[in-house]
Amino acid sequence: MNYRRLWVAAAIIAFIIIAGFVFSVPHTRDAARVPVSESVSVVPLVTLHDAFKKGVHTITGSLLAPNAGTTVTARAALQGDASSTESLPAQAGIRVALSMPSDAGVCLELPTRVNFSATIAAPARLPLTATVNGFAASTTSS
Repeated sequence: MNYRRLWVAAAIIAFIIIAGFVFSVPHTRDAARVPVSESVSVVPLVTLHDAFKKGVHTITGSLLAPNAGTTVTARAALQGDASSTESLPAQAGIRVALSMPSDAGVCLELPTRVNFSATIAAPARLPLTATVNGFAASTTSS
C-alpha cells in the first residue's frame, strides 16, 4: 500500500475544507460601518403630566427609550421671568430637561417606555416644554 498517495489525498481534502471555511465565514471588515458624523439623533415624543398643589408642580411623564437599560433623569427649571403670579410674560414657563445617555451598555435592544418625575415651586398655569439631551422635544399631555 502506498501511504504517500493517501497523505497527498488527505492534504488536498483538508486544504479544500479549510479554504471553503475561510471564504464562507463573514469577516468583521465586511460589516457595514456607519460613520459617526452620519448618525442622526432622534428625539423621542415626551408625554407630560403636571399636578399643581400648594405652589408646587409635580411633573411626571414618560418617553420611549431605545433599549431597556436606558435611564432618564429629569430636572425642571423656570423659563423667563415667572416669579410674578399677576402678569406672566409670553416666554415664561417650565422647562423639563431630560438627560438620556446614548449608550447604556449591554441591554435588551428593545424600545421601552421609561418614566420620570420632577418637582418645582412655581406659579400655577405655566406652560410646559421639554428637552432631551439639549434638543427640543415634542410633547403631549396625559
